[in-house]
Amino acid sequence: MSSNALREDFPLLNSEKTIYLDNAATSQKPSSVIEAERNFYLNQNANPLRGFYPLSLEATKAYEDARRKVASFINAKNAQEIVFTRNTTESLNLVAYSYGLSFIKPGDEIVVSILEHHSNMLPWRMVAEKTKAKLKYLFCDENGLITDETINEVITKDTKLVAIGQVSNVLGCKNPVEKVIKKVHENGGVAVIDAAQSAPHIPINVQSLDADFLAFSGHKLLGPMGIGVLYVKENILKKMPPFLTGGEMIESVTIEKVTYAEGPQKFEAGTVNAAGAVGLKAAIDYIESIGFDEISKKEDSLTKRAIDKLGALPHVHILGDKDYKNHHGIVSFTIDNVHPHDVSEILSSEGICVRAGHHCAQPLLKHLGVNSCTRASFMFYNTEEEIDAFVLSVSKIREKMGYGK
Repeated sequence: MSSNALREDFPLLNSEKTIYLDNAATSQKPSSVIEAERNFYLNQNANPLRGFYPLSLEATKAYEDARRKVASFINAKNAQEIVFTRNTTESLNLVAYSYGLSFIKPGDEIVVSILEHHSNMLPWRMVAEKTKAKLKYLFCDENGLITDETINEVITKDTKLVAIGQVSNVLGCKNPVEKVIKKVHENGGVAVIDAAQSAPHIPINVQSLDADFLAFSGHKLLGPMGIGVLYVKENILKKMPPFLTGGEMIESVTIEKVTYAEGPQKFEAGTVNAAGAVGLKAAIDYIESIGFDEISKKEDSLTKRAIDKLGALPHVHILGDKDYKNHHGIVSFTIDNVHPHDVSEILSSEGICVRAGHHCAQPLLKHLGVNSCTRASFMFYNTEEEIDAFVLSVSKIREKMGYGK
């Protein structure tokens, strides 16, 4: 299907005169996702896991069907390895507080890549401070590449946990997570993978990756806001203490003793976001109906077009690799003598939505020698005409700022 045909499935794209190029922050939602949430509240609205009356049982089935869909989507061994959270940030904090504070000891090493979003960096700084572990970094080159030499040098016999994103939210580059996971396993440690930017664009197989933890958000994946996923290997999940305590995460409670529930329920205290989970299932169904081969083909074409045209403009500098295949729908750039916030404001005045700032990745930007940048990010529903309009607007920014042509 053409991008124009696919756009018919996205109400906001058809109702607004907007060129939406901020998909790495959140994606637009197809009608099927909106309708799935609406249908839950219209026809299935009851508290899952709480009642034995038909409506509650139907809500429970819808919620657990969503868990099974997510497990299939990332090829988990079984649905009991899937914990629903609010977002990637909560998923990563859950791992930090439950696993990190319980199993990281003084003198252990925690390794984090310099490319990380703050959500996969700050929790590990907290764990290191509280446990007296040593925090180390995997540094990349100017293109975002982490070399084999760096991996072998930084990850040692004392490394008990490595946190790394599969795809950078600033550069769009795919990190060598397979090599990182293999290396940390050789030393008896675990790997935490942030898949927030990869899950919408490339297939994920947690079994072939051999990931111990993997997190992503529904809202970047065409799904609703407020629903996230944490995959945890079942043998690790069983030994982790709960992150939050309260309703429906217990087997029994007396004034003397509490016995916690098994599996993911131990980490899903309180009333769950069942409608969000149902919406996430609908989003995955939609993505699978198109297929990652087609998604990659469309997004690669858009990314190449943007990089080729931006790269030809004077005073515009693209961050990261010049090969479009190493961007996965993300193009970050700077313009000589123009602050990224001004770039964003000017583009916004012309109906073009991009992100400007440090992108919650300040250590990476400092490592790259910039304070902030502008980021345009694409999904398969964007069009070549939108890319051309975006580049044309960028080409006029310096003139509008008074620098001449």
